[in-house]
Amino acid sequence: MSGKRPTLADVAAAAHVSTAAVSRVINDAPGVSPETRAHVRQVIDRLRYRPDPAARALAFGHGSVVELVVVDDAATFGNSPYYGRVTAGILRELAGGEAQLRVHVVEKPDAADRLAQIADSVSAGVVLINVSPALAAEFYARCDRVVSMGPSAPGVPFVDMENADGAYAAVVHLRDTGRRRIAALHGQEGNPCADARRAGYLSAVRDLGLADISAVGKLRREAGYELTVRLLERNPDVDALFVACDLMATGAMQALADLGRRVPRDVAVVGFDDSVIAVCTVPPMSSVHQPVEAMAAAATRALLDRDLAPGWRRVFPATLQVRDSSAGVATGRRY
Repeated sequence: MSGKRPTLADVAAAAHVSTAAVSRVINDAPGVSPETRAHVRQVIDRLRYRPDPAARALAFGHGSVVELVVVDDAATFGNSPYYGRVTAGILRELAGGEAQLRVHVVEKPDAADRLAQIADSVSAGVVLINVSPALAAEFYARCDRVVSMGPSAPGVPFVDMENADGAYAAVVHLRDTGRRRIAALHGQEGNPCADARRAGYLSAVRDLGLADISAVGKLRREAGYELTVRLLERNPDVDALFVACDLMATGAMQALADLGRRVPRDVAVVGFDDSVIAVCTVPPMSSVHQPVEAMAAAATRALLDRDLAPGWRRVFPATLQVRDSSAGVATGRRY
């Protein structure tokens, strides 16, 4: 192609099909056999063809679109405060402009195929959540107009926060309020945010000379409940919990109540995210503030401004919001 950007006509010529057939493949439209569809996609990959976003916007009669792609099940998407906050942050940045938001909630078994389809039809850009590093790298090779919420594959632009620093601050706060058996409920291994929060906890207990009392599970309310019950069976003298997310922490607080443990008198609790959940628990929950809306808005602004070089990142600081769930020492004295 002599260095010029390949066109749809170039793809059609190389694949020995019509431009209409290539268009159907790109748009996942009917009218093309599976064999032809697979062959055209191979040619698209070989030529590194990327549809022109402006042309696609005109063809479909709309302005540019920001795609939010979440790899998770629909029920979790609907129940998670985090996803709602990301959506709110994107919409805040799009307000008053011509760009629109389109949301894709993708089940994990379908993720590879759906991400390939989305990569071939991007206009303004894509915000990725819960996409594995391998799939994020494949997506980035096809489409460089992408930002991940949290780090993923090397080179893929991302927004993040100082997760490890936030976890460290939470443990120091619990120690400073008189707690000495500080346990942690960590998120699943392989989740970059959960891994960083685990690293911050481990660094803090090591520096403070405390025991590592940990349990690992999914970032879900049910997991928080079950892990707390099992952890206290093995370690009945635990007097504080650092929990990897607020949703998980609500399950932990319910388990403590069912076990007759008072919060914070018997067991202090600190969550992570500082979502609306944190101020709705009884007592209100201390939590590490994650500026999710601002992070999502920053990702969206970078896409709209086309301000994304390989390795672009923006990392936000962590701050601890102290509330009643951790405000007293084990004797019941309040601060």
